[in-house]
Amino acid sequence: MTSSDQPVALPADYPGHYPSHWEADVLLLDGSAARLRPIRPSDAEMLVEFYSRVSPESKYLRFFAPYPTLSDRDVERFTTVDHHERVAFVMTVGQQMIAVGRYDKLDTDEAEVAFLVEDAQQGRGVAQLLLEHLAQAGRERGIVAFVAEVLPDNIRMIHTFRDAGYHVDRRFEEGVVRLGFPIAATDTSLGVMGSREHRAEARSMERFFEARSVAIIGASRRQDTIGSTLVRNLVLGDYTGRVYVVNPAADAVAGLPAYKSVLEIPGDVDLALVAVPADAVEGVVLDCATKRVHGLVVISSGFAETGEEGRRRQGRLVSLTRAYGLRLVGPNCLGVINTATDVSLNASLSPVMPPRGRVGFFSQSGALGVAILETVARRGLGLSTFVSAGNRADVSGNDLLQYWEEDDATEVILLYLESIGNPRKFSRIARRVGRAKPVVAVKSGRTTQGVPVGHAVRSTRAPQAAVDAMFRQAGVIQVESLDEMFDVAQLLAHQPLPLGPRVAVVGNSDALGLLASDSASAAGLVVEQSVSLGAEARPDDFEQALDAAIDNPNVDAVVAVFIPVLDSSSEQVADVLAAVGEQSDKPLVSTFLGAEGIPELLRVPDLAGTAGRGSVPSYAAPEAAVRALARAVTYAQWVHRPQGAMPVFEDIRRPAARGLVQRLVLASPDGAELADDDLRQLLACYGVYWEPLVRVTSLDEAVEAAQSFGWDVVLKATANRLRQRPDLSHVWRAIDDLDDMATAWHNLNELIDDPQHADFVVQPMAPPGIPVSIGSLEDALFGPIVSFGMAGPPSELLGDVSYRIPPLTDADAADLVRDVRAAPLFFGYRGSEAIDVADIEQVIARLAQLKDDLPDVERLDLGLVLAGAQGCRVLRASGRVHALTDVRTDSPARRLADTVGSDAVGPSPM
Repeated sequence: MTSSDQPVALPADYPGHYPSHWEADVLLLDGSAARLRPIRPSDAEMLVEFYSRVSPESKYLRFFAPYPTLSDRDVERFTTVDHHERVAFVMTVGQQMIAVGRYDKLDTDEAEVAFLVEDAQQGRGVAQLLLEHLAQAGRERGIVAFVAEVLPDNIRMIHTFRDAGYHVDRRFEEGVVRLGFPIAATDTSLGVMGSREHRAEARSMERFFEARSVAIIGASRRQDTIGSTLVRNLVLGDYTGRVYVVNPAADAVAGLPAYKSVLEIPGDVDLALVAVPADAVEGVVLDCATKRVHGLVVISSGFAETGEEGRRRQGRLVSLTRAYGLRLVGPNCLGVINTATDVSLNASLSPVMPPRGRVGFFSQSGALGVAILETVARRGLGLSTFVSAGNRADVSGNDLLQYWEEDDATEVILLYLESIGNPRKFSRIARRVGRAKPVVAVKSGRTTQGVPVGHAVRSTRAPQAAVDAMFRQAGVIQVESLDEMFDVAQLLAHQPLPLGPRVAVVGNSDALGLLASDSASAAGLVVEQSVSLGAEARPDDFEQALDAAIDNPNVDAVVAVFIPVLDSSSEQVADVLAAVGEQSDKPLVSTFLGAEGIPELLRVPDLAGTAGRGSVPSYAAPEAAVRALARAVTYAQWVHRPQGAMPVFEDIRRPAARGLVQRLVLASPDGAELADDDLRQLLACYGVYWEPLVRVTSLDEAVEAAQSFGWDVVLKATANRLRQRPDLSHVWRAIDDLDDMATAWHNLNELIDDPQHADFVVQPMAPPGIPVSIGSLEDALFGPIVSFGMAGPPSELLGDVSYRIPPLTDADAADLVRDVRAAPLFFGYRGSEAIDVADIEQVIARLAQLKDDLPDVERLDLGLVLAGAQGCRVLRASGRVHALTDVRTDSPARRLADTVGSDAVGPSPM
């Protein structure tokens, strides 16, 4: 059974099966959610109601004739499909259908596609989402192209096809526009989907941060309650919008009139803060849906963090929220903050409203949220926006990255992550965002790559090194602690990026200067200049030395260290640093050791009175200063490094490879190791050639195989324990006649405990080279992962293996090779002959494309590749296929992250 044939639980009246991933929560262009799923016979009444709301004009454009009502036969035909040759998806919000899209297979490998969208829902990107998911379903069912007939007046639908990123053939015949296009995903179509995804997710976050009215549901007159805290923080934070409180047992709360339900509030409500018992939250969601609230921040606890029952409750909450078009922050969260003066929104439990700044902060932990905000205020860092997502059941760091990319008020992004629900999507978005804005992340729980509480459980086999590599590949600055995160953020938010690793150290203490220099060297920086001004140095001396260091063309950054001596003035030196930092085009960091009253940021105020560009970070110790500077250098190098291009190989035969893998998966539903012939054929489809070999079990067979190769062969014992020996005693080389083979056979059999059941391989001799290993696997969370290292136990024991997440550019492949510590061996180390690294990179790129294209290939390893000056030879390979039981976390069709939930969306709102 292939991944596209996994059955889903269906109603008793349903006539067929469809893949579970064909059901999806999606985001419309305005940021609201909807449900997309295959149509069912039980949808008949909903379809009729939907059709009654469609205008006569839209009906005419769909059916090319007046079609006021659907007959019983129409309804049965439209709702009963086989989901193979006839596929139909509906989109719903709450209990209402808002659109339907379908395709019907023609006699060829093409299908005719059509849509009908309720007039009130047009312009929200509904048809585009239906097309994406129909195309994905069509690809899984072997459909190659879609065709459509559209009336010339149906401009909106013509644009839907034209703007999808496919190559559309357009003809006008007999008064009808005939459109046709292949549905294979292309760079253009994927780019279009990514752009729409970005707009929708950014817009959904904007509706939280720019809410003009907020309702606190569960507000209390008691001062020590969560509800009263939310009211107090909103009001005392000078929120500029309307504040409503909901408490069915009170007439007023904190001087504000109390309403018994959100439905009784006379005005619009953009955002609802929910602080009611967990078992009452679902009822609140239904009321908010009826009130057309845009978003929910659920402060309430009692969900997935409490155990299995809470996990199920959280699943129902998310399903209900999305089904009625809402987005959700939380549950069990601290809340959201926007420091913009025209909003001033503190919709959180934090009594601290951070100062206005240029840093956006996402915290998965609610418990750490208050401490984080207090630290931000103490350091004078300043935030633009803040989100504590708690259980992160819906809104995640990916949504915030999409928002912050377009937010002019945010220049630096900070993420505190306890888990990554969709690493593949995170990597894709962070790589794009990081080109313009640095992303700094603390990833806690590094020993357990757990899933977010309440999310569908997906175990991961990815080693921690692969997780770290994903961050590096995406340009994310990964730090070890919150303190280091703030250290780096202060530098990035107020100082320019360094153009290189060369630093100058300027100070009034030889010992402190030496400590700073040693720390810089240990962090990978190059100390180009060290200036000791002596204990008698005055502020003017510092100014002259700092100016000289900054003007030095061989210096990329300056570290200033100061220790108070006798009557020296720490404040005056701090003022000098602030003045120099304001004018410098190179980063300047400082340490005032033992000086009292020196802030952690030597401010250059901006027009708003907050720390502006040029403010100089001051650290408690030189080690922290140079560590932050080193992180900035690494990030700047990533930004300025060419992104590379996706390699294009004209000889790759994807259809043949997909057909082969599908046949193998169908033959072995529980998975199976690939036979040599199948593996050789699969590799050949991607232009990777495995050197011929013959497996033998006797001396006669070995001789026969060697003769077929024309001798000059090797004989290898395949026992795993022998292959791991560093002395390569399992290999007998340069066998060229019967005597050589007999000697080799005798000697190798002496190494084996049970010669009667030993396996051997005969293979032609390969040119000399360096043994390397190229591997790949399919991970439930990360999707495809590609690895590279020297072949053999030493690399495994020392952890000298590099990783990347496909798709890989040529620059990614080059970095993968150069990331291993043994890389100097490839470039003529100590006078040895350099190898053809470009050929290794090409094999890596081809294997990465194979793994990216074929998720049912569970593992494929080129265990021994001999890389030499004239290219590389694949000498050993193995692989396994197994049907992927779920869609990859970053599938070609847009969808919100899966959560644990219920099939039912609950009763209709009142």
